[in-house]
Amino acid sequence: MKKIYQLIEKNLLKKIFPQKEELVRGALPIITISREMGSGGKPIANMVAKRLGERWKVYDQEIIDEIAKEAHLEKKLVKSIDEKRLPLAEELIAEIFGRRFLNMSAYYRHLVKVLSLVGQYGYAIILGRGANFIFPHALKIRIIADMNQRITWEMTHEGISRDEAMKRIEDSDEERRIFVQTLFNHDQKKSHHYDIVIRTGPNLTIEDATDIIIDLAKRRFKI
Repeated sequence: MKKIYQLIEKNLLKKIFPQKEELVRGALPIITISREMGSGGKPIANMVAKRLGERWKVYDQEIIDEIAKEAHLEKKLVKSIDEKRLPLAEELIAEIFGRRFLNMSAYYRHLVKVLSLVGQYGYAIILGRGANFIFPHALKIRIIADMNQRITWEMTHEGISRDEAMKRIEDSDEERRIFVQTLFNHDQKKSHHYDIVIRTGPNLTIEDATDIIIDLAKRRFKI
């Protein structure tokens, strides 16, 4: 199975790294989506991007993590950004983390840098990685679901047993809790960190959630 960075290099570079002349000026439209495993966050993000238009790109956890790990991908990211915007990324990091940034692990520093650089494109939908704590002007979404719904989703879409689905969900919840607590010193479950919390399920489908986010994005960013 090919590594994700190979897929990024061969298939996604043009999609992830826009040409400089296409970069947005002024206010930067960004949507962050924090989600529970099994709540439909990723398909919602992809549907939102598709409906908002080609300029919108989805940056999920795997893409962000691999860019942070692979030096050559990070360099490509830096080179693809308008030089006038690079200092803005540094200012953003300084404002949020201050001196603490220097004491972070190398991986966390690269991760935060990549997130701040991605934000300089605008028209970005960033899944997870605590992006809502980095971009105060973003449209911040949290997607949740009842536990039984989450288990059913994982069983259906991953083809696994109920016990395995429960374990994956529990492990994911703990990993995400520790990540956000360690990097941002926040509890990701608290609703005041978001503009809206959407609970998907039988009465509110991923299509419904997509409609809500589209409407909010158009109002927020005047698009």
